[in-house]
Amino acid sequence: MTEPIPQAVLEAADVSAVSQLALRLMASRDFGWWEQMRDCFHDDSVVRISWIKASGPEFVRRSKKMAERKVQASHRLGPIFVTLAGDRAIAQMAAIVDIPFTLTGIAVMISSHAGLLFRAEKRESVWRVSGFDAIYLRDEIAPVIPGQIIAIDPEVVKTFRPTYRLLAYCLASGGFPVPNDLAGIDRPDSWKSMAGPASRHLVE
Repeated sequence: MTEPIPQAVLEAADVSAVSQLALRLMASRDFGWWEQMRDCFHDDSVVRISWIKASGPEFVRRSKKMAERKVQASHRLGPIFVTLAGDRAIAQMAAIVDIPFTLTGIAVMISSHAGLLFRAEKRESVWRVSGFDAIYLRDEIAPVIPGQIIAIDPEVVKTFRPTYRLLAYCLASGGFPVPNDLAGIDRPDSWKSMAGPASRHLVE
């Protein structure tokens, strides 16, 4: 008689699958593996990040369009923390999103510090993302060539949220307007309900 697989082993396999799913999604985004990225999402998934609120498949389509316009972000990812609940899971990680940009003729790098939140569901034995959100912490900007001066009028950015003001300013100037109501550390009510108590690991 075949011995049943211990529950701990099954849960470990699910944690690994969800972790790899989140990493595969972000790697696909960075390297332009669009078909693989599309396969990471359920059709009815929802993505809510700085420049888009749409379904996962639409996010993939518009990410490809953005890359074709030479706006290509890359992601520096921290460790993954996964919480399981049957056939659903939440994966969380800290990230720094780097976006090359040209501002007043100067090549710059915008770095947005955020917590990434992936909601995953296992359907027909396959884990895919059902929700993808970012919780914004802070951002910064630096010239690609050291010594160049970046001048941004404080009056221009004062209406943007402090957690992503430089990101919002640059993306908006490039034709990607950013809403002012995204989840951020400056507004705890905007993120604490997303993943229950586990979401605190993103910002503590």
